[in-house]
Amino acid sequence: MVALQTTRIKLRELEPKDWQAVSDYASDLEVVRFMNWGPNTKEDTKNFIKRAIVTRTAKPRQSYSLAVVLKEENKLIGGCGITISDPDNREGWIGYVFNRHYWGRGYATETARALIAFGFRQLGLHRIYATCDPANTASARVMEKGGMQCEGHFREKMCVKGTWRDVLVYAILDHEWAKTKMANVT
Repeated sequence: MVALQTTRIKLRELEPKDWQAVSDYASDLEVVRFMNWGPNTKEDTKNFIKRAIVTRTAKPRQSYSLAVVLKEENKLIGGCGITISDPDNREGWIGYVFNRHYWGRGYATETARALIAFGFRQLGLHRIYATCDPANTASARVMEKGGMQCEGHFREKMCVKGTWRDVLVYAILDHEWAKTKMANVT
């Protein structure tokens, strides 16, 4: 079982009881505006959590879908994950999504940094990447604060909800991360 902590949040495995809090953000049109999924129905959310729980038993485990919980209030405010996308080349990707009532408070940056540290320290990854729509400047900023560099702008890379979208790709390498102040934080 994965349990990570930062100063203000903890990242833990999703549980069936989390469905309502997850549904609160996963069904919000503003929250899912840049996502390639959603808005989710309650059933979609319950099924997502069931799939996340099943992935825990994979040997070797390659996908980690986690709840983002405020430590002081023990309140679920978002979700995140890291997936090993290319085990042979030790590459993985991260993602995050938050209830909009918690935007702009640095929780996404804390989450991204914790996922990156977990990916390099515990999973032994060499490269971690993330993507976003170029219009999602807040997400791009989170990736930059996590030490990631923009590697490319892919034009009309994905058809999302019937519309072709550009995609920005950000990444960080293990040796780059090791040189940052973030690598020295436990």
